[in-house]
Amino acid sequence: MSKFESSVKAIAYPQENVYRMLSDFTNIERVRDRIPEDKLKDLSFDQDGISISIAPIGAVSMRIVEREEPKMIKLQSEKSPVKFQFWIQVLPKMRLTIDADIPFFAKGMVAGPLQEGIEKVADALSMIPYE
Repeated sequence: MSKFESSVKAIAYPQENVYRMLSDFTNIERVRDRIPEDKLKDLSFDQDGISISIAPIGAVSMRIVEREEPKMIKLQSEKSPVKFQFWIQVLPKMRLTIDADIPFFAKGMVAGPLQEGIEKVADALSMIPYE
């Protein structure tokens, strides 16, 4: 398994608000207009799962497998070319972690984009109004 972590992000809202919003994917609807249209390809979600098409990877879906209120949300891949787990640590600051089962020969090709992607997601989550 290969681990990728975002930098720590400050969130200007109470930890409980952040946890409450991120632990229920139906809340995505509240911020859908802030997501660039080109990133919304085949986006679907319910309370515990999310699915989206990501170029050039294809369809990826995750499901929440553990919640530790108000500290952590753990997701696991359901449909993905690579098996992975994804943690959202919600403390007074936020950090994202991906633990992915990347074949050795592919690690060099995907490590950079994965690290860049987790930083972009962390940046986006730090800018959401958690009211």
